[in-house]
Amino acid sequence: MALGLLRRRRSRGAHGAAAGLTVPLPSGAGALGCEVVDPMGQPMGGADVTVTALDTHRVVARGTTDPYGFFMATLPAGSYSMMIAAEGLAPAREAVEITDGVSLPTLRVGLETARQLELPPPGTWLFDPPHTAIRFIAKHVGMAHVHGRFTRFEGGVQVAQNMADSRVSVRIEAASIDTGNNTRDNHLRSADFLDVERYPYIDFTSNRFLYRGGSKWTLQGTLSMHGISRSVGLDTTYLGTVNGGYEQELRCAALAKAELHREDYTLNWRSMLARGIAVVGPTVQLELDVQAMYRTTDTPTPPE
Repeated sequence: MALGLLRRRRSRGAHGAAAGLTVPLPSGAGALGCEVVDPMGQPMGGADVTVTALDTHRVVARGTTDPYGFFMATLPAGSYSMMIAAEGLAPAREAVEITDGVSLPTLRVGLETARQLELPPPGTWLFDPPHTAIRFIAKHVGMAHVHGRFTRFEGGVQVAQNMADSRVSVRIEAASIDTGNNTRDNHLRSADFLDVERYPYIDFTSNRFLYRGGSKWTLQGTLSMHGISRSVGLDTTYLGTVNGGYEQELRCAALAKAELHREDYTLNWRSMLARGIAVVGPTVQLELDVQAMYRTTDTPTPPE
């Protein structure tokens, strides 16, 4: 979990380049900083920065660059992936290793104009669980945000000749919810919240792919949870297709986000609050960071 987002204080070398960041560091923590510039080399204010822990796939820091293109976070020692994105530009990913007591030199990241990404070839693409994360963020009533994830799921994309006719299906085991607190997780699994004994699965099935321009799509579909089904739109950024390096293996990647309203699924936070139960708030931000694999032979179909 991020120990905090701090104001930037940077020193400059003889040629005016950022030489690094000077911040007070808590015990066991280090600092990272990045300077984001646009294709013309100008400071890129308002770029979205997301830092994810590689061991847990948790988002540990999130924010936007300041008007001068800078972002900074203090984090526990460990390995992280930092993604920088801005509208109309290709996202960039950087691997970062945080060391206890060390403020890393400022990393300069140049975003390039987004090229028209080649769409994945038609066929069945299955989620690769080690490289896929289903995360959520909820506001804890009266306190800070709660970050969590689901650790067991399966899903896939059936890519059609016409991308608009493609379909996505995802099945999540509700009991696999993980917020890093056993007491809270057991409560979330209980009848007060997900009621996993009666409703063991959370399912999403798309019915339309809507193209929004560039690498942006909206996936319209149905989310079923807690015995209720509702229409949901996932704002999706397609990140491209690459050869995974193994024979007959291709990978495609996408990032999808949605805001869910808990009362749409009869998870009544107001009644629990009236009973004195500390709960998360009425809205939840859902994020799917997906890698899917394609094989030319013996590929099963995605779950129904």
